[in-house]
Amino acid sequence: MSKSIPELYGSLVFNDAAMRTRLPKDIYKALKKTIVNGTHLELDVANAVAVAMKEWAIEHGATHFTHWFQPMTGITAEKHDSFLSPTDSGEAIMDFSGKELVKGEPDASSFPSGGLRATFEARGYTAWDPSSYAFMKGHTLCIPTAFCSYSGEALDKKTPLLRSMEAVSREATRLLHILGDTEVRRVSATVGAEQEYFLIDKEMFNQRRDLRFCGRTLFGAAAPKGQEMDDHYFGSIRPRVEAFMEELNEELWKLGIPAKTEHNEVAPAQHELAPIFETVNVAVDHNQLVMEIMKKTADRHGLACLLHEKPFEGINGSGKHNNWSLSTDTGVNLLNPGKAPAENTRFLLFLTAVIQAVDEYADLLRVSIATAGNDHRLGANEAPPAVVSMFLGDELEAVVESILNGTDLAGAGAIQMDIGPKVLPHFVKDNTDRNRTSPFAFTGNKFEFRMPGSSVSLSGPNIILNTAVAEILSRFNETLSAVPEGALADAIHALLKETLKAHKRIIFNGNGYTDEWLAEAERRGLPNLKSTPEALPHYISDKNLAMFLKHSVFTKEELFSRYEIKLEAYCKTLHIEAKTMAEMLQKDLLPSVFAYLKELTQTALQKKELLPSLTTKAEETLIERLSGLADDISGHIDRLHTLAQTAEETGEPLDAGSFYHSVVLPEMEAARLAANEAEALIPDDFLPYPTYDSLLFYA
Repeated sequence: MSKSIPELYGSLVFNDAAMRTRLPKDIYKALKKTIVNGTHLELDVANAVAVAMKEWAIEHGATHFTHWFQPMTGITAEKHDSFLSPTDSGEAIMDFSGKELVKGEPDASSFPSGGLRATFEARGYTAWDPSSYAFMKGHTLCIPTAFCSYSGEALDKKTPLLRSMEAVSREATRLLHILGDTEVRRVSATVGAEQEYFLIDKEMFNQRRDLRFCGRTLFGAAAPKGQEMDDHYFGSIRPRVEAFMEELNEELWKLGIPAKTEHNEVAPAQHELAPIFETVNVAVDHNQLVMEIMKKTADRHGLACLLHEKPFEGINGSGKHNNWSLSTDTGVNLLNPGKAPAENTRFLLFLTAVIQAVDEYADLLRVSIATAGNDHRLGANEAPPAVVSMFLGDELEAVVESILNGTDLAGAGAIQMDIGPKVLPHFVKDNTDRNRTSPFAFTGNKFEFRMPGSSVSLSGPNIILNTAVAEILSRFNETLSAVPEGALADAIHALLKETLKAHKRIIFNGNGYTDEWLAEAERRGLPNLKSTPEALPHYISDKNLAMFLKHSVFTKEELFSRYEIKLEAYCKTLHIEAKTMAEMLQKDLLPSVFAYLKELTQTALQKKELLPSLTTKAEETLIERLSGLADDISGHIDRLHTLAQTAEETGEPLDAGSFYHSVVLPEMEAARLAANEAEALIPDDFLPYPTYDSLLFYA
């Protein structure tokens, strides 16, 4: 690292410091007003910003610019345009206007639209999002933008996220004003996105069709050792991985991405990166960049970065924990309990609003993380179950009980931890423990939504979280706005008690993995949406549509389009996996089985020729087992082809999704078990692809 971290950090970002230095004061103030207050940006301001941005970018080696946006593919998109502008004299200048800054025109016809656009309707627009800083990537200036159709529908993940941020800010600010905190002008949802991932050798990655096409292994015999010894978690980072992490940090810091924590995760070859909190819009943008840069950096180190939720069977999958909170423009975290949470009216109101939001819209939270990949992860190892519940911890649950029962609960104050030996320091104990099985856990001054999968864009979960909380806050505002000041305290207490009584069912502090909890959750009436096809229809229910329409986050057409896109993505994913599995079994595993059978047969014959009295029982037993497995695998190949064809020809998308889940997936699981058994009997040098022990313990 040639530069110090402070010099490196944000060096490739046209951030506030760069704007303050390069823009005239009046232009800078106008731009900041747009960013802070969400006001309209005038063209003269855009022109001045464009000139300064272009000059800054060229100084950093830029030759092109792009409107960097997030279509509903789940990844980012970009079309590069040169700054080059020919003159009449045959020369060229580097030019960039305010019009080019604020608006672009990519082709919208080839991106998923869920029926919003006909294929022949190609025009789309990108619009600059000034709340997320422009940055350099290679020789290109990247300008974060929203993406919409010619008729104005949102075709991306950023636009509805920005709408949801405005909704929760509006309602939270209104409630704070009712409470007397009139200095607050804006409330921002903030997020810290913990990113889990696997690193494996790139050469081995390229030798497996399933990893290349699907991002996960579709079969593979378990290695003799997995994660059962817990020796990888927080263990010493291997030199090859450490070199990757060092370069990754540098690349992220240059882009102003506050990567803070790195460590080995539970499963072998699994790791995690965690950043510092940022405004949710920026956090989502940065997480998209994190995933992209992880893959590129891994490639330079001869590694492959796997972001699939379940790349290996039998060990932990990877999640992306969404640490969510609300903060005012005056610097107050609204989910910070303070020293005595029972006495903190503001905290209790916002906590209760989140409790009600999660209870009423648990189905939507489940929908927000529903993918084919994440279905494999939920409820396995450290991933939470598909049932949405909330963990509050002992102290906050006691506060809830005191409100419900009308009893006093004085603030307990800080608790000092005394571990024993005098040489060890005493420190303040947190007011809650952690619950690794809870989908939605309070962790001190924020909620950790643990259900999102590692590959998902966090825009979806946060759109729903922001909008659901905005909806409940709006109801609180309606209840409290007409209450006289002298009666406000009693009205708040009555509102808290009534709300907590109605929604206490969502609070669960125990082990989410037990069958007893699943039975209890059913008794409480909590939804258990085990698969994506089961969950997705809740996206477009009347209750949920009404919420989105009320807060102008989605139009009806936009919501239904996202339902169609998620359903289509599920079906396409499983179709590709079924075809890949059949091909890999046919072209890779079966030839290996036959080659080994041939060698076994020759060995048995040679033994008989050399000495007729020698036994060939071992060879015969193996030949019989492998022959039977080969027949089974061949049958599975035929069935996979037939079932994939049947699913593809199913007209109704939801029926197709249900068929993939209930028929194709079980057939794939049966094929996997047969393949694993056969693979375990074959020497590795007969296989044309690397096995689990090589993949997980090589890098």
